Amino acid sequence: MAIVPASRATADAGDFVAGAIIGGIVGHAATKQNQRRKATQRTYTRKTYKPRLPSTQEGREIQASLNYFGFNAGTVDGQLGRRSRNAVSAYQAYLGYPSTGQLTPFEQNLLISSYNRAQAGGYAVNQQIASTPDGTRGLLKSYRAELAGQPTQPVFPQQAPATTIVVAPQPVAPTVGTTTTTTVVAAAPEAEAPVAVAKAEPEAQGLPNFLGGGATASLASHCNTVSLLTNTNGGFTTAAAMTDPKVALNEQFCLARTYAIASSEEMISKVQGFTPDQIAAQCEQFGPAMQPYVAALALKSQPEVVQDVAGFILTTGMSPAQLKGTAQICMGVGYRTDNMDVALGSALMLFAMGDHVYGEIMGHHLAQGFGTAPRVDSARVWYAEGLKAVDAGAPAVFAPGQPERVELLRQASLQLGTSNSGLVAPTQPTVQPASLPTFGLASD
Repeated sequence: MAIVPASRATADAGDFVAGAIIGGIVGHAATKQNQRRKATQRTYTRKTYKPRLPSTQEGREIQASLNYFGFNAGTVDGQLGRRSRNAVSAYQAYLGYPSTGQLTPFEQNLLISSYNRAQAGGYAVNQQIASTPDGTRGLLKSYRAELAGQPTQPVFPQQAPATTIVVAPQPVAPTVGTTTTTTVVAAAPEAEAPVAVAKAEPEAQGLPNFLGGGATASLASHCNTVSLLTNTNGGFTTAAAMTDPKVALNEQFCLARTYAIASSEEMISKVQGFTPDQIAAQCEQFGPAMQPYVAALALKSQPEVVQDVAGFILTTGMSPAQLKGTAQICMGVGYRTDNMDVALGSALMLFAMGDHVYGEIMGHHLAQGFGTAPRVDSARVWYAEGLKAVDAGAPAVFAPGQPERVELLRQASLQLGTSNSGLVAPTQPTVQPASLPTFGLASD
């Protein structure tokens, strides 16, 4: 009887230990199963995502301009998201406008045109940035003041074209340096002792000479002023409300310029094997090649100019498709960089190859005197050729969604006066065949 309880106790202890182990395993398994259920539930948790914002060329221009002036818009991807809107608000606050995060047409035009002007300004712009407390942002207020006709301080000289004199600090007294084409005083009285060192630098950054005889003008600056007046007047002039044909044509000129730049940038995005900067550098070749024909615009009749340009086209060795695409690209590049020989020369090529709607461009330049001497009588002829092409069914190149624009151009161009009718045409310019750039566009 003493052994039986002992055996039972041993069995009970073994059963308890086995039960504890099994219970622990089962409990552990149950815990694991509950954890798996929770993990599974987390896996199927639904998340909502905002749709991606559209990427546009206009958005990229705004972002690049904001970043340049120190308003952080983030990556230039064309998507105007929260960071871009915050940058717009900072830009508006800096200039004293309501910080809405949404650009008005004038604010957008001032931002982008100021960026383009700063990019093309070269060393003079760097001087201006270095001498203003606000740095790069200070350009915005300076350019806006110029649009309003207010003087800006300090005033910096324009960069000299072609051969220049570079002033370098030297441990000698101030002297005067000269070359065969330019004479520059080495330094102001309060400057450290410098000496003028003659050094030829390539022409690139200065504004081009439009009218000859040393006068310079900027179409970009002119269009900024026109945009300011257009916004002040509540919008573009209409045919029914037109009182001054020159004002109406100024507005349409700048509108065509904007469309030419936008179309060029869209085509550049499809060019394979070249960066935008490389394309702009190659488009500079249009300037010297087309300059004699651009100069002849104010001195020769329209048929004579077209005949001369058509003869030059035959010497290029390029197919019509290549030359047309390249001319469309370079026309926008010329307007963006304020190089009138490139822009106007490209338009002349397009007209001579049969795209007569571009006659409007030559009419604008001759009417306003940008890139050529003003000749209102010749301008009316070129306007008429462009309008005749549209009437014959040619698609509109500039502002195609505004059919009333054709009638406005017709009325305004017919109301222009005549002048400079006594000019004598010079002999035909002799031009050697030039090597022009050619770009291949990737198919959509």
